[in-house]
Amino acid sequence: MSIRWRLTAWYSGILFVTLLLFSLAVYGFVHLYTYDELKSRIQQQYNKIRPVVSINADDGGLVFIPDRSSVLRMEEADFYVQTYTYHNQKAWQSDNMRLRGLEYEVPSMEDGQKQRGFKSIHVSGNPFLIYQDYVVLPNTGQVYGWLQVGAYTGTSENTLDRLQSILIMGTLATLITASTLGLFLARKSMKPIQKVADAANQIQKGTDLSVRIEYDGPQDEIGSLIGTFNDMLSRTESFYKELDDAYAAQRRFVSDASHELRTPLTTIRGNVDLLHKIWTGPQGDRPDLDEETLRQISAEAIGDISDEAKRMTRLVTDMLSLARADTGQTFEKVPIALQPLLIEVIRRAQFLPKTAAWSAGDLSSLNGVYVEGNRDYLQQMLFIFIENGFKYTPEGEVSLDVVLYRGQVGIRVADTGIGMAKDEVPHIFERFYRADQSRGATEGTGLGLSIAKWIIDVHGGSVEVVTKLGEGSTFIVWLPAIFAPPLE
Repeated sequence: MSIRWRLTAWYSGILFVTLLLFSLAVYGFVHLYTYDELKSRIQQQYNKIRPVVSINADDGGLVFIPDRSSVLRMEEADFYVQTYTYHNQKAWQSDNMRLRGLEYEVPSMEDGQKQRGFKSIHVSGNPFLIYQDYVVLPNTGQVYGWLQVGAYTGTSENTLDRLQSILIMGTLATLITASTLGLFLARKSMKPIQKVADAANQIQKGTDLSVRIEYDGPQDEIGSLIGTFNDMLSRTESFYKELDDAYAAQRRFVSDASHELRTPLTTIRGNVDLLHKIWTGPQGDRPDLDEETLRQISAEAIGDISDEAKRMTRLVTDMLSLARADTGQTFEKVPIALQPLLIEVIRRAQFLPKTAAWSAGDLSSLNGVYVEGNRDYLQQMLFIFIENGFKYTPEGEVSLDVVLYRGQVGIRVADTGIGMAKDEVPHIFERFYRADQSRGATEGTGLGLSIAKWIIDVHGGSVEVVTKLGEGSTFIVWLPAIFAPPLE
């Protein structure tokens, strides 16, 4: 059973129970009020009757009858009175009873004890409510007769029957109407949830995560549910795109790594085949060269093999560093005095292969400035930026200086080299990425800046890039600074 049918059934059931209890309460209240009021009137009239003993005109026997004023009062109030004298078994009825041929049933003197009080009876098919009791002689206390005062209850019963029919029909009509409207409202209320189910089913059958549920209703529980579902779809779509981009980057990484490794392997294999042919091949296949020339060719081949092996070593080392970054590995960090570290980097940088001039700014502002990090990785990161500056600055200058700003230290590496286009800046930290104009023109694997970015991220820093094509590039590495008393 669907939710809307269950909701309708619950609403209808609760409404039915409520209407049933309400109808019972109304009917019981009206019934109680009607008969209590009638019983009160009968009891009052019964208590007002003054019994007298008279001689029966038919047989001359003594009979018990109400006094004349009581009889008239009873008939005006539409009460029906009957007396019965036990010693001569004579009954007397009021005129309204005799005219209608009515007669109450009289119990024996012994059974009367059980039937004292109010009783509902039918006389000639007509409903009556009577009050009956013994008549006792005041002077002796002897039971003399039986007095019955009743009222016709047909009108009251008809009224109660009509009330019962009205309540039953009203309850059924209300229940049917409420059930129909409840089912309509349940369907309308559940329609947005059905949209959620349809959207989820559409996503489950396909890969379109751009599906959104349109909802223009109030921001109630259903509106909140749809909003949450749409937000979840947005986040899922974002995660899916990130995963897809990461997968594409991984494929590109594997392809580029294979390409980068193929070149040195080809060179090594070619040189090894040449050496094998020269020194171990058949006599007729060996080139006709003198000993000195063979030795020179062999030395050049071995040199090429060594250079390509070093290149492969650097590439594998860089890939290992990025693999550690992908697995979330970090390194131990301790407070490091920044000024001595940069002095050492500046000193060693002047021995790097370069064609541009190398200059360093004033580092005195770093006295007493520390960073929480790893010395070796920080040096590696700085040398990556400096080597890139030398690599892409055929002539001009590469410089290093520092700046302090709002609790951070900025290490700035600037060059006057070839620069980059602005649309290339978002991609320079991607693996194996190199600006188009530098591909083939400069040696490298395209992994250095990716490693530098990982080191900066682990240190809780950021990097700022300013570049212009043909005018050079500036990299500013921002790191959280720790300030201490200046060193002597």
